[in-house]
Amino acid sequence: MRESPPAAPHPPIGPARETRPRPTLPATVVWLGVVSLLTDASAEMIYPLLPLFLTTVLGAGPRFVGAVEGVAETTASLLKLFSGWLADRMPRKKPLTVLGYSLSSLTRPLVAAATAPWMVLVIRFADRVGKGLRSSPRDALLAEVTPAERRGAAYGYHRAMDNAGAVIGPLVGFALIGGLGLSLRMIFALAALPAALAVASLLWGVREPSTPPRQALAGSSPTAAPRASGATAGPAGGDRRALGRYLAAVALFTLGNSSDAFLLLRARAAGVPQSEVLLLWTLHNAVKAALSHRFGALSDRLGRRRLITIGWLFYGLTYLGFGLAREAWQLWVLFALYGLYYALVEGSEKALVADLSGPADRGRAFGYFHTVTGLLALPASLGFGLLYRPERPIVAFAAAAGCALGATVVLALTRPHPAPKPI
Repeated sequence: MRESPPAAPHPPIGPARETRPRPTLPATVVWLGVVSLLTDASAEMIYPLLPLFLTTVLGAGPRFVGAVEGVAETTASLLKLFSGWLADRMPRKKPLTVLGYSLSSLTRPLVAAATAPWMVLVIRFADRVGKGLRSSPRDALLAEVTPAERRGAAYGYHRAMDNAGAVIGPLVGFALIGGLGLSLRMIFALAALPAALAVASLLWGVREPSTPPRQALAGSSPTAAPRASGATAGPAGGDRRALGRYLAAVALFTLGNSSDAFLLLRARAAGVPQSEVLLLWTLHNAVKAALSHRFGALSDRLGRRRLITIGWLFYGLTYLGFGLAREAWQLWVLFALYGLYYALVEGSEKALVADLSGPADRGRAFGYFHTVTGLLALPASLGFGLLYRPERPIVAFAAAAGCALGATVVLALTRPHPAPKPI
């Protein structure tokens, strides 16, 4: 007798589970994150020690220290707009990115050989020129190589790696001082090592597509990434009016986002010992590094505006907390929450720029974004300084919180116009 074939197995009872693996980030995004981590580690080995070097070794005064940073940051902000414009006119964005990172990496460690304050000014200026040249092309390149539905995760990952470098750099620098007793000049010279590794990673790890990838062109479709940003693209793959309103919201928020130096002053006033201020700042950067990728990816599912709105409102509440804090332990909690605010918005803010711009003008869009946040940082700090009184800090912090609240209202008006229906 012929045996009957075995019965087919019964399907499992209940709904089948989704087993599709979670998509990974493109290799170029991963390598750009490595580049950012190494670059920031190099920079942060120098930056926290630079005021001390200028004043105690080279004999500069506080005004010169302020002038160095003012010139450096203004230069970087203006060049980000130019580099974005230039990147849109070049066939590839990697060369400009390599030029910017290389210029910073080559010049920054030269601080070790400076014998006069003006030399530090020139070196710092060249370092910021490099940052200005690379930022907008790099951010546009990240959008080019990443599917639209994964942009939040990509920018969040990049910010997480950048913040990780900001944690590693100061800790390495101060370990070299306290543990090995090295001089400031020796530490500045050693900062060349991670800088060189960053450029090498950029040259050999980052690959730019020779033709516009499918996901970049997908931005021209009215249905591209609807959950990510709620954007409906126009004929050129972007919505300039929506982008303009978004940048207006960013501008208003930036006017209330003054220098973090005021937060460190509040920490000292609330009783945090000077020796612990560095650890307090490291905690802030560590929270950003740990959560930026996670919240950036969350914006791919919940929407950019929703995450940015939550983050800006969270910023306002945290700033009110800074104004009302009286005990040292409260400052530790607030600095951790301040890092949480950054993790909520850093990836989402850049991803929304990419969503609202088209492939042909994305470099300029990021240039405008960086210029707005860079140039308005100075009047924001000046205004906060005029309002800030150690005996009554709540006035300045409440004004900053008010700017954040107003910015969320403007952000609600950034809904893109519907794309024209096909005839």
